[in-house]
Amino acid sequence: MLEGALVLLGLMLVLLAGMPIAFALGGIAYLGIWWLRNMTVANTITVNQIFDLAQTHTFTVLPLFILMGNLIARARISHDLYAASNAFMGHYRGGLAMATIAACAGFSAVSGSSMATASTMSRVAMPPMRKLGYHDSLAAGSITAGGTLGILIPPSVILLIYGILTSTNIGKLFIAGIVPGLLAVIGYLLAIVVVTRLNPAAGPAGPRTPWPERMRLLVGVGPVVVLFVLVLGGIYLGVFTPTEAAGIGAAGAFLFVLARRRLSWTGLWDILAESARTSAMMIALLFGATLFNNFLDLLGFARALSDWLNAMDVSPMMVLLAMMAVYLVLGLFLESLSMMLLTIPIFFPITQALGIDPVWFGILVVVAIEISLITPPVGLNVFILKIMVRNITLVTIFRGILPFFIADLVRLAILLAFPALVLFLPRMM
Repeated sequence: MLEGALVLLGLMLVLLAGMPIAFALGGIAYLGIWWLRNMTVANTITVNQIFDLAQTHTFTVLPLFILMGNLIARARISHDLYAASNAFMGHYRGGLAMATIAACAGFSAVSGSSMATASTMSRVAMPPMRKLGYHDSLAAGSITAGGTLGILIPPSVILLIYGILTSTNIGKLFIAGIVPGLLAVIGYLLAIVVVTRLNPAAGPAGPRTPWPERMRLLVGVGPVVVLFVLVLGGIYLGVFTPTEAAGIGAAGAFLFVLARRRLSWTGLWDILAESARTSAMMIALLFGATLFNNFLDLLGFARALSDWLNAMDVSPMMVLLAMMAVYLVLGLFLESLSMMLLTIPIFFPITQALGIDPVWFGILVVVAIEISLITPPVGLNVFILKIMVRNITLVTIFRGILPFFIADLVRLAILLAFPALVLFLPRMM
């Protein structure tokens, strides 16, 4: 177990030195296997790993969902989602902030990316909130917190990566993310209610939208709702696999963009190129993580750690609490994907040995990682907002995040205490 601890320490030092995580994981794994066995074994395992991953059909789901998200982003659906949400909520105190959360949830359901959600909604939601006189702290808090929904509400890229790394059913992971995602939305809305009740000036009410206009705006986002229901409903009912659902989602998004006349040949090329770049980056990360997983398996680190925990007679819930605490601490200085790639090879075998449901654990991990997106000093969504809205301070953003951070901690505690909230939908599939 000492060797494993030294390996992890070395990995952290390499990452702090600035090496990309894919090369850090893969390089240390290769050198470690060479040290444990010999160069021939290291070369053989590395080459076999590349071919095994290349021939895994599950990988096709990743670029297809990424393509779907990029196509939807090109359609500028974020403006329609925000306008429709504002029409129903904007006349309440804090209504624009609530509309931001609802629009973020809708955009997350078709983009699968937290960064895309945060950057897009900062452009869409910040100007009208400032125009109406919202405090920057509440406006920034609602955008950054709402952006975190992108890694939980399906189809989520982070859930896809977790499913591929652990060979967990991706369809069940997607369905399991629905209730925690709804809990997040409810928690954020309650946080806005509390903030505006304590300080009504932080989020003044806007004008009421007539019902005919509400219905018109609602019809405008109808195709996106249909696409989301088609993809998840097909998976839930067993009509098609997640890979087939990704293909249907990408095709539906393509038709949607064409119908809105938002696509040119140059735009299509840009979308395909960006999707290819993102997919290649994700696959490189997965390769490094799986090779590192093989190295830790040869080292016996996870087994030794599991045996130690069994000898200590620690309950599974205590182990889970300790793991969630580790994620919250790592979130202070690591970004979300790095946290997952570093910890899953270590934590997942332990949870399997303790009999913890892999779907439940996956959702808990993603929720804990989600919190890291808004925690200082490396909260990724915070810096995305700071880049998009330059005349706002980090202190203001972090002050606005506090109520949403508390709501996230409460949600994590609820999901830990009541695993049925996560598992009842997947068990009905």
